[in-house]
Amino acid sequence: MSSPFLYSPPPTSIPSLQTHQSIPTTTHSLTRQSWTQSLRANTQSNQFHQAILTYVNMTSSGILPDHFAFPAILKAVAALQHLPLANQIHAHVLKYGYGTSFVPVANSLLNVYGKCGDISHVYKVFERIPQSHRDTVSWNSFISALCRFEDWETALEAFRLMLLDDVEPSSFTLVSVAHACSNLPRHHGLRLGKQLHGYSLRMGDIKTFTNNALMAMYSKLGHLNDAKVVFELFEERDLVSWNTMLSSLSQNDMFLEALLLLHRMVLQGLKPDGVTIASVLPACSHLELLVIGKQLHAYALRHDILIDNSFVASALVDMYCNCREVHGGRRVFDYATEKKTALWNAMITGYAQNEFDEEALMLFIEMEAAAGLCPNATTMASIVPACVRSEAFVHKLGIHGYVLKRGLGTDHYVQNALMDLYSRMGNIQIAKTIFDNMDVRDIVSWNTMITGYVICGQHNNALLLLHEMQRVDQEKNESSYEHEKRIPLKPNSITLMTVLPGCATLAALAKGKEIHAYAIRNMLASDVGVGSALVDMYAKCGCLNTSRKVFDTIPCRNLITWNVIIMAYGMHGKGAEALELFNCMVKEVKPNKVTFIAIFAACSHSGMVREGQNLFYRMKDEYGVEPTADHYACIVDLLGRAGQVEEAYKLINDMPLELDKTGAWSSLLGSCRIHQKVEIGEIAARNLFHLEPDVASHYVLLSNIYSSAQLWDKATDIRKRMKEMGVKKEPGCSWIEFDDEVHKFIAGDASHPQSGQLYGFLEILSEKMRKEGYVPDTSCVLHNVDEEEKETLLCGHSEKLAIVFGILNSPPGTTIRVAKNLRVCNDCHEATKYISRITDREIILRDVRRFHQFRDGRCSCGDYW
Repeated sequence: MSSPFLYSPPPTSIPSLQTHQSIPTTTHSLTRQSWTQSLRANTQSNQFHQAILTYVNMTSSGILPDHFAFPAILKAVAALQHLPLANQIHAHVLKYGYGTSFVPVANSLLNVYGKCGDISHVYKVFERIPQSHRDTVSWNSFISALCRFEDWETALEAFRLMLLDDVEPSSFTLVSVAHACSNLPRHHGLRLGKQLHGYSLRMGDIKTFTNNALMAMYSKLGHLNDAKVVFELFEERDLVSWNTMLSSLSQNDMFLEALLLLHRMVLQGLKPDGVTIASVLPACSHLELLVIGKQLHAYALRHDILIDNSFVASALVDMYCNCREVHGGRRVFDYATEKKTALWNAMITGYAQNEFDEEALMLFIEMEAAAGLCPNATTMASIVPACVRSEAFVHKLGIHGYVLKRGLGTDHYVQNALMDLYSRMGNIQIAKTIFDNMDVRDIVSWNTMITGYVICGQHNNALLLLHEMQRVDQEKNESSYEHEKRIPLKPNSITLMTVLPGCATLAALAKGKEIHAYAIRNMLASDVGVGSALVDMYAKCGCLNTSRKVFDTIPCRNLITWNVIIMAYGMHGKGAEALELFNCMVKEVKPNKVTFIAIFAACSHSGMVREGQNLFYRMKDEYGVEPTADHYACIVDLLGRAGQVEEAYKLINDMPLELDKTGAWSSLLGSCRIHQKVEIGEIAARNLFHLEPDVASHYVLLSNIYSSAQLWDKATDIRKRMKEMGVKKEPGCSWIEFDDEVHKFIAGDASHPQSGQLYGFLEILSEKMRKEGYVPDTSCVLHNVDEEEKETLLCGHSEKLAIVFGILNSPPGTTIRVAKNLRVCNDCHEATKYISRITDREIILRDVRRFHQFRDGRCSCGDYW
C-alpha cells in the first residue's frame, strides 16, 4: 500500500517515503500496541522523521491509530512544525472518531497548531472541547499558543477564565502567564505580575522553573531587585536559574555583579554552559576586561561550547572588538563552523566601531554575495556609519537608497544611523526630517539628533531639542499608557556628554549648571564621561575654580579627564598649574598626543618657553609619543608668541619632510601679526596660499600685517585677491547668555532689538573711557579711512556689543561672560579693561584662543596673548 501523506522528509533521512516501497509482510504481525510503543519511542528519542515513517507504515499495514497513537505522532509533527502534515493527522483524528471528546488528542492538536503557527485552528479546536472536559493541559496549551502569537492580553484573559472554570493552574500555566505579564506596559505588567507571584505563593508553588519565570519577568519589567529577592529565597536553583539571573544583570548594565555571580556559581559546583558564557561575555565587553574574556573563551574551547554555537561566537567577537582586539574577534569569526546573521553582524559592528571601515564594507559585501545572507536592520545600522567615514566609499547617499530597497527604511535603529550619516555630511535638515517622521523615537534617536546639531555647529538648536525631549518625557509620564509600551526619554549620560559641549561653546553657564544639577539628581555626575564634559563646560564658561572642584570629585579619572583639566588651565593662562597637573597625571595614566598639545598651549599662553621646549624634546624618549605636525605647530606658536619669530621659522624648516607644515605656517603667520614681522609673514603666507588657498584667515592675517605696517596698497591687493578668488572672511561674532537664552552679536550689526540702546550706551562709555585715559587703537581697522571713521568702526565690534548688552540687562556686580569666534582685537582688549573698572564688573571674555578675565582695569593675560 502506498503512503497517503504529502509529507516528504529529506531523502537521506527516510528514503522509503519518497519511493513508497511496499511494507514488509512482517509488519502485519505487529499489534496496535506495538506500533504505538514504537511511535512513542521514536518521539521520546527525538527521531521525529522516523516517528512519521512509523505512523505511515502503521496505517499502511491496516492498523488504525487510536487515542494513544495520535498524541505521539502529533508531538513529532509539532517538533517539525509541519502544518500540512498537522492538517492531515487532524483529518485522521476526525475520520477515526477521536475528536474533541478525547481530551488528550484535542490537547495535542492545540499544541501542534500553536507550534505550527495556525492560531485560527487553535481557537477552533479549543472551542470544540466541551467546557466540562477542558483540563489543565487544555488551558496550558491554549495560553501557550496565545503567548507564542504575542497576544498577551488574551492570554491573561484565558488564565482568568481558567480560574473561573475551577481548573487548577499548574507550574506550566504560571510560566506562560509570567511571560505574558513581562511583555505588557511596565506599570500594568508589574501590577499583574505581582498578583501572579502572590497567587503562586498561596498555591505553594515553589518549583524551580516557576521561580525562573518570575525572575525573568521582574527583570524585563525593570525590577531587578525583586528578581534578586526571588533568586536568593529559593534553594533549588538549577543552571537555568543562574543563567536567568546572570542574563538579567548583564541586560541591566550591572556587569560587575554579573561577574561576581558567575564566580559564586562556579564555587557552588555548577558547570557553565553556552548560555552562561553568552550572558557573561557582555560584562567583559563593557568593562573591557579582556583577560577574563579570554579565560571564558578558553573555557568554551575546552568544553566544546563553541561548536555549532553561534550565540557564544557572536558574544566573543563583540567582547574582543569592544576591547579593541579586532583581530582576535576576526579569528573567532573565521573559526566558527556555523555563521548565522548575528555573527556576521557582530563582526561588521566590531569593525565599524573600531573604524576599520573598509574591512566592515568588504565583510558586508561578502555576507551578501558569498554567504548568501540578507542584511537585516542590525547590519545596516552598523554599516551606515562605516559608509560615512570611509573615503573609499564615494556614493554615500546611495546607502540610503539601498536601505529603502531592502525595506528597512522604517526601522528606528536604521533611521538613527541615517540621521547620523546626514548630520556628518552637513545635511542637518534631512536628518531632522527623518527624525520628525519617525514612528518610534528612543533615547538614541534624541541623542543622535542632538549630536547632529552639535556636529553642524548648531549648539542652540541642540539645547532647544534637549528641552523638547524633557517636555515630551514629562507629558508621557503624566499620561496613562495602558495599551502601549512607553519608551523612556530621560536624558542619560550620552545625552549629557553630547549637549554639554554646546553649553561650553555658547558659554551658556546657566544651562550648564541646570544640566549639572540634573546629573547629580540622577546619579550621573560620577560618570567619567559626564564628569569630563562638566569640567570642560565650566572651564569654557570661565569658571575655572568650579571646573577644578568637579575634577576633584570624579572618583575615577581617565586620560580624557586629565587632558580636559590641563587644557582648561592653559586656556586661562595658568601654565605653571597646568604643568603641575601634567606631572600628577603621568603618575596615574600615560599621556597621549592630545595631552602634549594641551600642555604646549598652556606653556604658550603663559610665556613658558623653556618648559615647553624641554617637554617637546623629551616627549618621545620619556613618554613614547612621537611628535606630530600639531606638536610642531604648538612649539612654533610658543616661540613666536614670545617674540622668537626667527627661531620659530627655523624650527619649521627643520621639521621632518613627511609632516604637514600647514599648522606650523599658520602659527608663524599669527606670530608675525603680533610682532609685525612683515618679511617672515610674507613667507608664511605664500606657503599657506599654496597649501590652503581657500582659507580666509590666512589672507586676513597678512592683510592685518600690512595694515599695521601702513602698507595700504599691499593690504588692498590682498583683499582684492580674496574677492577674486571668492574667499570670504568669517564675520566676528560674540554671544552672551541671558534669561535662559543665548544672544548673538555680529560686528556692525544693528538687528538686535536693543541695538539703539546698546550703541547709545557705548557712546556714553567711550566718553568716560577717554576721560580715564583710553586711546582707541585704530591699527585694528584694516581699511585706509580717516581716524574718526576708524573709531566708529571699532565701536561696532561684536564683543563690545555683547559686553554692553550684559551690563544693561544684569544687576550691578554680576559677572559678564562673553564668548567670541575670533581672536579679540587689541582695541577691544584695551577697551574692556577700562569698561571693567568704570562699571565695577568682572568681565570674562573667551576668544578662539584663550580666556581674558578683566577686573578693576586689568586682564588676567597680563597683555600677553
